[in-house]
Amino acid sequence: MHSPPQRSSGRTRNNHSAHHKLDLRQRAERAARDAGFETHFSPAAQAEAAQVAAAQVEAAQAGRHDESQSGKTILDMRDLLWSSIDNEESRDLDQVEWCEQLDNDCIRVCIGIADVAAKVLLGGAIDSHAAHNTVSIYTGVETFPMLPERLSTDLTSLLPTQERLAVVIDMTVDADGKVVHSEVYRARVKNAAKLVYETIGAWLDGQAPTPRDVSQVPGLEAQVRLQWQAAKRLHQQRQSQGALDVERPEARPVVVDGRVTGLTMQRKNSARLVIENFMVTANMVLAQFLEAQGVPAIQRVVREPERWPRIVQLARDCGTTLPDSPDARALSLFLNTQRVAAPEHFADLSLAILKLLGRGEYAIVHGAQDSIGHFGLGMHNYAHSTAPNRRFPDLVTQRIVQAQLCGASAPYAVEKLEAIAAHCSEREAAAQKVERLTRKVAAAALVGDRIGEVFRAVVTGASDKGVYVRAESPAIEGRVMRGERALDVGDAVQVRLLRTDAERGHIDFERV
Repeated sequence: MHSPPQRSSGRTRNNHSAHHKLDLRQRAERAARDAGFETHFSPAAQAEAAQVAAAQVEAAQAGRHDESQSGKTILDMRDLLWSSIDNEESRDLDQVEWCEQLDNDCIRVCIGIADVAAKVLLGGAIDSHAAHNTVSIYTGVETFPMLPERLSTDLTSLLPTQERLAVVIDMTVDADGKVVHSEVYRARVKNAAKLVYETIGAWLDGQAPTPRDVSQVPGLEAQVRLQWQAAKRLHQQRQSQGALDVERPEARPVVVDGRVTGLTMQRKNSARLVIENFMVTANMVLAQFLEAQGVPAIQRVVREPERWPRIVQLARDCGTTLPDSPDARALSLFLNTQRVAAPEHFADLSLAILKLLGRGEYAIVHGAQDSIGHFGLGMHNYAHSTAPNRRFPDLVTQRIVQAQLCGASAPYAVEKLEAIAAHCSEREAAAQKVERLTRKVAAAALVGDRIGEVFRAVVTGASDKGVYVRAESPAIEGRVMRGERALDVGDAVQVRLLRTDAERGHIDFERV
């Protein structure tokens, strides 16, 4: 038997001791730095963060609110029962939610977005760092935040019991899930409870009793259930417009004492659907607000998929005929049908569709006539605006919104916005590669002693650069080094583990 081909980057045979000694945090930082990210804040940025903290303490001691950059009345909404739902370990809380039942079966949905622009000086040292990196990088073993943690996990985070400034997106949702009225303004808010996706999801899905974080706050149970009702309306309306309801399986390493002991998968549940539908709708409303103002802004776009014929073939394999031209509504209906008809294979199908849709990007939109739209969400206008603690385009958008609210001149020239959009698109792709590499390093370390085992997998990439698969359990990704011919994205295969290289994050398979 011929030995399997070697990668041009060079290979090493399995080295189990090397796997055990590998420092995943150092490896993650090296990957980030190799990709051009700044993994530490400059002394100037740290000093600036300290100044922001000192100013906030001084304002609190003097009994005054920090309302810099206001130029317009800031509403006091601290008495409302705001809450947030996020990952258990998250401290950089970007949004809070509150709902109110209205007449005519309408629901008022308010999304409070952390007012990061009030704390991050345009053109300052912190802003320079954020503009360079453009995103927080979450590797699973180490986080490299876009903003200093003194801000992102404290002063600009919507933490429980803390009074904070927020940009509020106020929407009225009718019985059909349509937004029939919306407003954007600034307000002071106070988060009553930081809730967790897993516990809230299990409760909403009828799999667990009311979480203590909910029951111990009077009125919060009814409030969260009203949020869930509003989210279901929005979800149904979005799907009717062609939004794709897919699983986004993501394996995160479980590290104990520096060693990878397993991989955990994040799965959709009702709590995640609440936040997803609220944030998507809020981003749409913000985009429409800026388009109505006639000001240039950054939007998130996903163009029609170039590999639509392969999507058509996958649907045909499942007994469904899709149109020859890209059609988001038809694809959405197909996915909804498959979720019910073949739930055990839906995650694999979702992964294949996501890969074939292609990557999103940032683009400048001068008005509704320029909007490219977001194919995956079935929307004509969509602006990233709900995560300013960890995404630079959101901070830029927030500054543009606030300038409009107070009648100030635009903070960015069109040429500057175009440069920001291009840089953010490039840095986002680079960050995803760093996160993916770190997950692969952890996965290679986990399965280094399982050479020769056979795994069920799905093809996630197929090009002249090679064929790549993702195993079902554990959720490890690697390249098919032998028997890869004729494989394409979405194919289900059996693969045997040939070798691993934890340092490089390489996992090699052969097709069985």
